[in-house]
Amino acid sequence: MTVRRDFQEPPRSRPDLVIGREDLFTSAREQLGRGGSVLLHGPAGIGKSTVLRALAADYGASARTVLRCSATESESHLPFLALADLFGLVLDEVSGQLPAAQRTALESALTGRGESTLQRDGLALRLAVLSVLRALAAKGPVLVVADDFQWLDAASAELLGFAARRLGDDTPVQMLCAVRTEGQEYDRHLRASPPDTLAVRLGPLARTQVSALLDHRGYTPMSRSTIRDIHRTSGGNPLFALELGRALAESPTRPRPGEPLPVPTSLRALVLSRLEMLSDEARRTLLVASAGARPTLALLHAAGREHAEAETAQAAALGLLATEAEGPAVRFAHPLISAALYAEAPAQERRAVHAALSTAASDPIERARHLALATTGTDPEVAARLAEAGALARDRGAPSVAASLGLLAARHTPADSTPGPDERRLQAAEDAITAGEADLARDIARDVLTRATVSAERVRAWMVVIEAAGQALGDVDAVFPQVLADAGDDPGLLALVHYQLAWRGLVVEGDFAEARQEAEHAARLAAEGEDRRTELMALSFQASTETLMGHPGAPATVKRALREPQDPYVACHHNGAGSARFRWLIMSDQLPEARATITALLREVRRRGMVESEVHFLRFLADTELRTGHCGRALDLARESLRLARDAGIGEGASAMLASLAEASAGDVDRALALAREAADHAEVDGDQMYLSRALAALGYAQLVAGDPAATVRSLRRVRELEHGLGINDPARGRWHGDLAEALVRIGEPGEAQDVIDTTRAHALRLGRESVLAVLDRAEALVRAARGEHEGALVRLASVRDRLGRLGYGLEEARAAFALARLRAQAAALPRTGHAPLPGPASYDEAARLFRRCRALPWLRQVDAAVAAGSTPLEPASVAPPVALDALEGLASMERQVASLVMEGATNREIAARLFISVKTVEATLTRVYRKLGIRSRVDIVRLAAGRRTT
Repeated sequence: MTVRRDFQEPPRSRPDLVIGREDLFTSAREQLGRGGSVLLHGPAGIGKSTVLRALAADYGASARTVLRCSATESESHLPFLALADLFGLVLDEVSGQLPAAQRTALESALTGRGESTLQRDGLALRLAVLSVLRALAAKGPVLVVADDFQWLDAASAELLGFAARRLGDDTPVQMLCAVRTEGQEYDRHLRASPPDTLAVRLGPLARTQVSALLDHRGYTPMSRSTIRDIHRTSGGNPLFALELGRALAESPTRPRPGEPLPVPTSLRALVLSRLEMLSDEARRTLLVASAGARPTLALLHAAGREHAEAETAQAAALGLLATEAEGPAVRFAHPLISAALYAEAPAQERRAVHAALSTAASDPIERARHLALATTGTDPEVAARLAEAGALARDRGAPSVAASLGLLAARHTPADSTPGPDERRLQAAEDAITAGEADLARDIARDVLTRATVSAERVRAWMVVIEAAGQALGDVDAVFPQVLADAGDDPGLLALVHYQLAWRGLVVEGDFAEARQEAEHAARLAAEGEDRRTELMALSFQASTETLMGHPGAPATVKRALREPQDPYVACHHNGAGSARFRWLIMSDQLPEARATITALLREVRRRGMVESEVHFLRFLADTELRTGHCGRALDLARESLRLARDAGIGEGASAMLASLAEASAGDVDRALALAREAADHAEVDGDQMYLSRALAALGYAQLVAGDPAATVRSLRRVRELEHGLGINDPARGRWHGDLAEALVRIGEPGEAQDVIDTTRAHALRLGRESVLAVLDRAEALVRAARGEHEGALVRLASVRDRLGRLGYGLEEARAAFALARLRAQAAALPRTGHAPLPGPASYDEAARLFRRCRALPWLRQVDAAVAAGSTPLEPASVAPPVALDALEGLASMERQVASLVMEGATNREIAARLFISVKTVEATLTRVYRKLGIRSRVDIVRLAAGRRTT
């Protein structure tokens, strides 16, 4: 595709913010940092220029000379134009160093005087370009930045290629280029680049990245469904997505439900020029295909396109359709072609196409959608068919489709019908909530509230508004007095309100007792109003709250919530009875049954298309796997939950919290720290005290794994204060107490650690939390060791390891084995005159075996570091000495570890082995360390640390 210059964004509106390209950007920057060159390639509009500018700005400051050119298609026939852009401002600086023949040929080429050509002055020009680059490089590093490399005039490209192939490793000249390619066809452009050039392909953005891009450019707010449509239509191309977002922002009316997005003129011209080569009949056939959800040749025939095979073959030959090796599908080469073709067609022609498809489509949902788009005005029969199709979509687990059909049904419903248009809109809003499209649901409900006068409809609409707020219930505080007034004295309506007030008490006020009372009241009202669904939801909430509080009535309430008759929706909802039972099981150490329960719930919500519940159940299952020691599986599930949460815009804080725990256990500790802080920020913004404590607990754990016990103590002390204020007494809820005690021992506060253990143990004994008691005993063993009671500590740790293994807590068992090995190593170094030998060998093998079984890589690195360092029982051996840490302030965790090992004299290969990373990763990490510290070599790291020691 050819991108026209007249609709590209001006440079001033395109800041060097790289969205969705972070990993590629890092790889390219590290390549430049190693002295190599980079060739960015990909299709039109994919963001090559943005990445190129960001890299040039980031790395260009380290070069003495930056040579730039940006070619255009209209100028590509002018010889030596790119060379003039590159050398025009520096030629005077070096021309005196060129031999006369080279200088004359180059000046003639750049100025146009003398009509220099490659045929006549080829060798002199080639040598002149090489000489100029060498002369500039002799004074300092040179960076050549070339955008739209495909439009470089042939002469300039040939001369640059000649020089690039001959500069050699000892000449500091690098190239940073961007070239448009439709596939992987970038090899010929590599010939004009140095031999060590890294080719980096930019592909389409993910939906969340498109959302971030649109948000950055100010094209918000947009619903999740709109973002989804933009992503699908643009194919993830950032330029196309921005143009579609701009068109939507500027359009006075939004497209009807089921209709494609409006395509701006700029993009239509981009993709429709080839349509002029099609016959009128072939164009009509493509229009039918663009209107169909899943077009096939059979569907086109059924819609009256008799010559579909020949007409689609003609379109495929022009590149409008993609040729399929197998199957009957008719697929456009790019989604934008389909959208632009549909947008270009007159309204009457579109309606005719939909009318044909309303009988040709085999699926009843698809037939109903086409019937609606073929009909103008209200029509009760059409509305009824759409409502039936919406119910079918709901049953199939497609609530987003049901919401779209519901809006179409409302559009065609006469005002005096029963059910009325607003009732159908509210059903669409509730479907949108189920699908995770909270902003769409809120917009529908707010629209209904501008007209509704019936109490039931108003309360139902207010419930949607409150549900759409998610965890940010404080943002809708003003709604509650209004909805209470609308509910009047109707017990069924009041039950809905008090159920939401229960959530407000928990999330906004942070008061578990108030939340429990409101839920209990809501359940009574719902029973009086014969609303079984709300009664079950309220009982489930009450059961979960009592479980977290350590309330003695929790088991009985769980049983009440599970009593028949059940509601299928409540049974599998993330705040329903099944979820309450799972929470009780996992806190009671019944891990196999908890896993079976949550797996079944996850399967059911996926079948029903309940996106928000899927987000939470993925997180619950990840938590279960983490406790059982399947850390790799937990990490995969946690990342999936976080991706889905970010995509849907729901449950992001909670998913980030669990992802942090999983990353700290099995992945990247730096990422764990970032995710925990992100989760805490979400909770702070939402005013959610309950999840703030969970996020800070995750942060404390990540800080402990990262080797920062002082920070762990600060985070977990705040968790203790928050949970005390919330009235949370069950230590199985957050399970942070052992980490706090361990960190307190590490910073020399065994007395406070013992206080934490004693207080927590009292609650754990009352509630029968066996795994919590075992973890507390592990922490108490560390307290004893800190007080010199090594033998007693060793005996207790051995017992704890076995108890945790029997309970099925694989990771905690491995941590106990690690603590036992470290303590034995320390005790073995102590004088033992007159004492019996210590129980057990001083070996880390068992801890390493258990951590490997869990795939707990960050913990494995600690074991390896402890083995390498010898006896460092209560300090993480991978962390540099305190003085060295002062010298390394501002570095990330991995950077600090690498720099610390450099200070110890370790080679890159030794560092890679000790940290379980590759030598290349070590080299790239050191490059970042040099840049951040403003130094040039390993020796400078040692000097820096030594300098700090002497001050």
